[in-house]
Amino acid sequence: METKRLKKSRYISGLDGVRTLAVLGVIFYHLLPDKMRGGYLGVPVFFAISGYLISDHLRLEWEEKGKISLKAFFGRRLKRLYPPMLFFLVVTTAYITLFQRNLLNNLKGVVTSALLYVNNWWQINQGMSYFERFTNESPFTHIWYLSVEFQNYLIWPILFVLLMTFVKNRKKIFLVVFAGALLSAVLMAVDFVPGADPTRVYYGTDTRIFSIWLGSAMAFLWPSTHLRPKIPQQAKRVLNTVGLVSLALLLVSFFIVDAHYTFVYRGGMFLISLIAVFLIMIVVHPGASLNKWLTNPVFTYIGKRSYGIYLYQYPVMIFYEAKVKNIADHLWLHTLIEIILILVCAEISYRLIDRPLRNFDYSKTWSTVKGWFKKPILSRQKPFLIPGLLLVLVALTGFVIAPSNHVTAEQKQMQEQILKNREVSEATKKEAQKAKETADSGTSGTAETTDSSSEELDPQLQAQRKEMESTYGLSEEQVAAAYKLKFTAFGDSVMLGAAQNMKDLFPKAVVDANVNRQVYSSVDLVKQLDTQGLLNDPVIVGLGTNGDFNDSQFADFMAALGDRKVYWVNVHAPSVRTQNVVNSSLTNLAKKYDNLTIIDWHTYASNGNASWFYDDGVHLTPEGRIAYTKLLFETLTK
Repeated sequence: METKRLKKSRYISGLDGVRTLAVLGVIFYHLLPDKMRGGYLGVPVFFAISGYLISDHLRLEWEEKGKISLKAFFGRRLKRLYPPMLFFLVVTTAYITLFQRNLLNNLKGVVTSALLYVNNWWQINQGMSYFERFTNESPFTHIWYLSVEFQNYLIWPILFVLLMTFVKNRKKIFLVVFAGALLSAVLMAVDFVPGADPTRVYYGTDTRIFSIWLGSAMAFLWPSTHLRPKIPQQAKRVLNTVGLVSLALLLVSFFIVDAHYTFVYRGGMFLISLIAVFLIMIVVHPGASLNKWLTNPVFTYIGKRSYGIYLYQYPVMIFYEAKVKNIADHLWLHTLIEIILILVCAEISYRLIDRPLRNFDYSKTWSTVKGWFKKPILSRQKPFLIPGLLLVLVALTGFVIAPSNHVTAEQKQMQEQILKNREVSEATKKEAQKAKETADSGTSGTAETTDSSSEELDPQLQAQRKEMESTYGLSEEQVAAAYKLKFTAFGDSVMLGAAQNMKDLFPKAVVDANVNRQVYSSVDLVKQLDTQGLLNDPVIVGLGTNGDFNDSQFADFMAALGDRKVYWVNVHAPSVRTQNVVNSSLTNLAKKYDNLTIIDWHTYASNGNASWFYDDGVHLTPEGRIAYTKLLFETLTK
């Protein structure tokens, strides 16, 4: 019966083409985020393919046997997915142990949750973010996807049996599964908070399973073995048109649908998943042409290795970029090298693990292992035995010694600095509020005179001014000018690092800065400052380190600032791919906005001043904070 079932099923080569497009979208989303803004949407395409094929195979088995074997189902899934992932975990852990031990932190939790297929929930509970550059540098970030998929494998066969037993009618089953998918999409929409990090709804099985279930639902209406290869030409044209339109919409979405759009989480991803399902329907139909059009040697090669390509993309990027610090300066060269490395890793995994173990009889594992030891030294298998054992030993060593929630001295220093500077930032706002209340009460002139007189007489204030002169290399007149400057500074963690310095040199300034801040999520924050009377003129902005922005997002931000003079500090982040994109955009936008001036921190900091930065080349050391603050003074007093 199994042989008969397999003979009726057919390998749909065009789906390798769809897989190729999906995995390329995901990879380029990470390698070229400013070009492939919606490449992350390759994941729901993968989900939709998985949902359709799994349900189509289960349906076929049910038709053949009147039942399904859960043991055989789980066996097939584990043989397909587990060995490559286990090999990936061993190789990655061994590399970390040998060459990048700073990534050993929390490795036990990562590996254990991955092996149990609950990594998505583990990352959520750890407060990790899929979208933030500096808080989540991990070669395992992307394996949340495998957990969602396998969790579906655990529940879907049981639901399938219940539906086939009690509902029976295929159209009604379609409606039930579609309703379940719709409920999942509604949960995503309800739980999503605009302006906040969307990782919870992005990772959650409950809020992502709709992509899989849409594919599963369609398998009941569009079974691959019931589709006729010979159909009227008019029907063929309709199918091809639907397929091409679906393909075009997917490709366009890969380029333009930014992950931070509210639309994505309130129906957009559901719509993209539905479009992917339409494309899959046309590709699997033997009467349409898309299967042939999406079948070629390149797509077949990449499609068959798409699982390995997906697995190794993150480790290659993290490990490579840890050694090469100037990614932004030679972006295309480094991107090409990383793509080659990803393909090489995927090819090795495919040849050594994926293909040999897919049909391996695991009941003979022990006898096979014993056979390895008995083979001659010059046998084909023997050279892999000792290196393989050493690799496993190194990985186990790394797993055992891996600390949990360990904080290095530098990380601790930066964390303490962040907490302290958040307090400083709040203090500048409270002092500005107090000064505003004093001014509103009609005593501003008296207060200002008193302050000026007290500074001349107060030895402590005089000593502070002398310290500023010495620290920043300024004259007495320049420090006096700095003390009179009144502006609002709004930025991310780089500016936050210099908050105390700005408060010391510019006591009348308002500083509002925080980690992971980006342009797209800052409009409401700026409006709130304006409402509180804390948005002075001019405004110094320090955003762009954590990601780029489009013209619409920038326009909304500038509109919130109104007619105020804006000084925008550009980005020094050589390890961040979007550095040059952000800086180039700012240069061009300064020509468009008359009230916008760029403070060229990138050039100022790039002249051999490595001591200004911590290891990431972005965040400021004490020496760097002084240089950063002095540049602000020099710009504001030109």
